[in-house]
Amino acid sequence: MGGLRESTATSATTLNTVEPLRRTTLNCVFAGVYTCAIVTLLYHHAQTLLFQSKTLLSFSISLSLLVADMVLAFMWTTAQSFRMHPVHRREYPENLKKVTKLDEFPGLDVFICTADPYKEPPMGVVNTALSVMAYDYPTEKISVYVSDDGGSAFTLFAFMEAAKFASHWLPFCR
Repeated sequence: MGGLRESTATSATTLNTVEPLRRTTLNCVFAGVYTCAIVTLLYHHAQTLLFQSKTLLSFSISLSLLVADMVLAFMWTTAQSFRMHPVHRREYPENLKKVTKLDEFPGLDVFICTADPYKEPPMGVVNTALSVMAYDYPTEKISVYVSDDGGSAFTLFAFMEAAKFASHWLPFCR
């Protein structure tokens, strides 16, 4: 299966599992049939272009159809790589502390961007920042940055109030 392994149970040291889906065979059969249809269509357009185009108008129509179908065939072909071997992934973040020590955790930088307090309510931005700060992650390893491109006083006031609230609420989240 090309490096994919099926998992039957969650072990104490597994951080993630990858399970191939059963529809892989059907996707390959469909791709084969569809490829034959595309090749047949392109062959038909080429035959029409070479042998049945007698006027300039019919030649240009046949050529434009051939080019359009070749572009669409290329787009379909490039999209097939995501459908050939579909997998289902499961992550087990609760096992992270069993595998690595807290001082070996990587540093995380979280950027929260906002611009317009009417399109992006400050309460939603504040909730995002508070949720990130409440992660079960070493506090010295995580940094939260807020970028307010609009420079809104309303957003600033919301974050000042959130800082007061966070001093009481965040200790209960840990």
